[in-house]
Amino acid sequence: MSQQKRWATGFLEILFSKTNPIFACFTSKLQFRQCLAYLWILIWGLRSIPELPQQIQELGICIPVTLFVIYKVYTLSDYIRIGFPIDSWWVNSCMARIFATGAWFLGLLNVILKFLGLSETIFEITQKFHQPRTPADDSGEDDDKMIFDESPVFIPGTTILLVHVTALAMALLGLEAQGGQGTGLGEFFCITYVVLCFLPFLQGLFRRGKYGIPLPTICKSSALALLFVHMRKMSTISVN
Repeated sequence: MSQQKRWATGFLEILFSKTNPIFACFTSKLQFRQCLAYLWILIWGLRSIPELPQQIQELGICIPVTLFVIYKVYTLSDYIRIGFPIDSWWVNSCMARIFATGAWFLGLLNVILKFLGLSETIFEITQKFHQPRTPADDSGEDDDKMIFDESPVFIPGTTILLVHVTALAMALLGLEAQGGQGTGLGEFFCITYVVLCFLPFLQGLFRRGKYGIPLPTICKSSALALLFVHMRKMSTISVN
């Protein structure tokens, strides 16, 4: 995650500098298709913005849903055509969501704060884990477990998970605000999909050690989740 954050920060700094590929198309011999290839990589951090909208009202949801379904079907067909298992496609899809909403989003914030003169970009050393090997390590049982630390890159993902788990619980228990339209089938599907995408974070809430989310991260994310849920309830009451 820290490496993804460093990449996103560096790519965005290049994108908003004088050496970005758009200028190179006019001042150098960079071809248009080469420019598009560079831009596709350099906008990693910007891709975190559409990952975080609270909601889309009425028919406006049809556009992102259609693009979402087309992209998922296209990538799944590529995996099947190449011969990769479907579970690899699912894991990579989930990690794309986790990277975009966590590491890439914080990388974007770092660049914004730097351009505003509020902070300076520093090189973050990736934490190394040196622990004695256990029989579980030799058997490969822990290969699919995500390693957590107290880095801020895990706060957005934990917050998103807690917000959606709260929304799912409120929908199932009938605790939604009175006068609202309630949770429809589409919203229920989207909530469930997000929870499944962030399943490593859900498992990390109940694990200990390097495979568990640290308590300070849980506390910070819980405070943010409660704030978002309260703001959502207040906005629903004010509209009705």
